[in-house]
Amino acid sequence: MSKVGIREVAKLAGVSTGTVSRILNDHPSVTNELRARVTAIIKDLGYTPDPSARSMRGKVSRLIGIVIPDLTNPFFAELVQSAEQAAANHGYNIIVMTSFDHAAKEADRIKQLTSRKVDGIMLVPSNDFHTLKLPKGLPIVVVDRLMPGYSGIAADHRNGVRLGVEHLLQLGHRRIGFISGPGHSVPANDRLRGYLDAIDLARERADGTRMAGPPLIAEAAFDYESGRSAGNYLLARARNERPTAIFASSDQQAIGCMRAAHDLGIPIPAALSILGFDGIPLASMTTPRLTTVKQPIQDIAAAAVAVLLNKQTAPELDNPILFACEILKGETTAPPQPD
Repeated sequence: MSKVGIREVAKLAGVSTGTVSRILNDHPSVTNELRARVTAIIKDLGYTPDPSARSMRGKVSRLIGIVIPDLTNPFFAELVQSAEQAAANHGYNIIVMTSFDHAAKEADRIKQLTSRKVDGIMLVPSNDFHTLKLPKGLPIVVVDRLMPGYSGIAADHRNGVRLGVEHLLQLGHRRIGFISGPGHSVPANDRLRGYLDAIDLARERADGTRMAGPPLIAEAAFDYESGRSAGNYLLARARNERPTAIFASSDQQAIGCMRAAHDLGIPIPAALSILGFDGIPLASMTTPRLTTVKQPIQDIAAAAVAVLLNKQTAPELDNPILFACEILKGETTAPPQPD
């Protein structure tokens, strides 16, 4: 049996090949009734568009490039998976490249994707993005690590941390330690500002909320071992001085901090509450199950793909789209014990 072509689909549907093409490209000018009828015929015939032919005729590759700093980071892995699903919903595939958080490699990856004629690039910049110059004429949307002067989409890191601190305050905690991310990271700095905002607001409140002592902060990379080291640092205090709760800037840090508490014989959450940030699947697999502030990763990825494909208006420069975070309550936060 010869391969079914677009002409056969159009003939059976009683429409032009251009109409079939618009339906395949998800063009909004086609009515829902016609779209449903032609889509059913496409399915019955088993018609599969030729990507290379479509690229030559329409000057589109049906490819979206994605550049991330680190594929081993569970957050970025979930972001890529969500972007792939969103792209597939529009009939697109993705090409993923890793910059290893290095600006020179990042520039090379973008150059490679440009040469492959991708229709757009979703970029999570390296932390030294200040030296990066993005090519003009190609749709690029910056995700998570926002860059001044470029369209950006991210979670509202700052308000997400405020939400987490408020959760701990409502439980009765007044000595709340914070594991920040690395100082050169844009999201880490936003999360640190959110923590400091929340602590300052708590000091000003007239409802009896009084913070005990100065903020307790440990800077660390976003990984497990760094979280473990930061946890040891924050907990190396007398019982009446150490934090009764620790808010980590990533779930990996939080899980490392849980290990530090375990090694020190501090039960969670009876003697120490721990709160993470990101909402990666691993957070639900710990014992006890980690309470975390979840980033809406699927929404972020879907919005980035929609912007690249002109399905959604791009955010204005220096006015990014920020998605609200939410608390996923697990088993690692509880009211503090008396000293």
